[in-house]
Amino acid sequence: MDGEGDDTAVEANETAGGTAAHEAPGSAPTGDAAALVDQSAVKPAELTCPNPECGVVVYPGEVYCENCGHRLIAGQPGNGAPATSGGTECVGCGEAAVDAEGYCEHCGLKQPADRDHLEVALDTPGGPVAGVSDRGKRYARNEDAFAIAPHNTGVAAVVCDGVGSSPRPETASRAAADTAATEIASALGAGASPGDAVRAAVAKAAAAVSALADSPEQAPSCTFVAAVTGPDGVTVGWVGDSRAYWLSADDLRAGDPGDGDLADTGELNAAALNAELDAAYNAELSGDPNATTPDAETLPLGASRRLTDDDSWAAFMVASGALTEAEAEAHPNAHVITAWLGADAGEVRPHVRAFLPDRPGTLLVCSDGLWNYFPGAEELAAVLRNAQADPAADPAGAARTLVRHALDAGGRDNITVAVLPMAAAPSTEQAR
Repeated sequence: MDGEGDDTAVEANETAGGTAAHEAPGSAPTGDAAALVDQSAVKPAELTCPNPECGVVVYPGEVYCENCGHRLIAGQPGNGAPATSGGTECVGCGEAAVDAEGYCEHCGLKQPADRDHLEVALDTPGGPVAGVSDRGKRYARNEDAFAIAPHNTGVAAVVCDGVGSSPRPETASRAAADTAATEIASALGAGASPGDAVRAAVAKAAAAVSALADSPEQAPSCTFVAAVTGPDGVTVGWVGDSRAYWLSADDLRAGDPGDGDLADTGELNAAALNAELDAAYNAELSGDPNATTPDAETLPLGASRRLTDDDSWAAFMVASGALTEAEAEAHPNAHVITAWLGADAGEVRPHVRAFLPDRPGTLLVCSDGLWNYFPGAEELAAVLRNAQADPAADPAGAARTLVRHALDAGGRDNITVAVLPMAAAPSTEQAR
């Protein structure tokens, strides 16, 4: 993904160099030719939406404003042209002129979609949990999806982010999230371990997304992250750069930052990533296609931290020692992902890790529309702490708070977050 949140997938063996820039189709006239240019036809450097209630920057060639949905191209319906008949009725002008993409062909208004803003709040045996997804301020549709599924000993949350450079990314994320959440709950109900349930869910989600492809060149795709709670702790699995975080209750209390500096030990941890690559390589040599990150050893959660490592160009370059974290994050390829679900993804190998909470806290699962603005666990904890949003008391309010802060910070991507409060595990001794 690029720094603004557009998802771009690349094959894992692609070279680390930047992609060549393409010249614009045509160049500005020079010399005498420039003098002949009709100045009345020159457009300002930044075009803005003509809707007086909007006014955001728009770009040449765009038909609709991605912020408010107004049509931008003159001479087409939307500028007083006669409305077409037989369509769905527009919520703005009332004409039956809504096209297949959800725009009114008479007034240009983008119709509200079911996925523009979604909220789910559930009461589970382990307590309340919640999720919120919002399309943000830039895009005309929400390409994120999430699903929350209670199971017999806890709850599973799945967040998927459609890859924007692929066709129909919103269908990929929806299929993956729904398929995975259902499979996790089913597998756990049948007695599977959380790690095996997550691996089975990723396999079924990958198959569901691959089935959407018209061809290998027209393959919808998405990232994936799942978190499963239960009496034995937390299990997370992921493919791509959607993330899971642990936010300790101590770090969320207003006026009490916990144990001093928050330990975001998952942030581009080169040593951990190198160990993970070695584990994957050794598992491949041993003939075990499912063993990626070993989850037999349950790790203590402790203070707030990130639980996942991105499948991204930046993470790979840091893990390999080629760049420092600051250098990698400043590179244009920083958020290009190196693994995803889709017919063009090749063999999908999820990362799976297990953790044991030694104190109460909150499991947070999110897309990059949130973490692009607040990448560290300490930053996410600070947002909730400063807003006095207590996830344990009101997980839906905490999820709304995080989404609102991402919108206020720019909202340049779809934003999705699931909030799962947890108590400390009954026993904090690790089985080794």
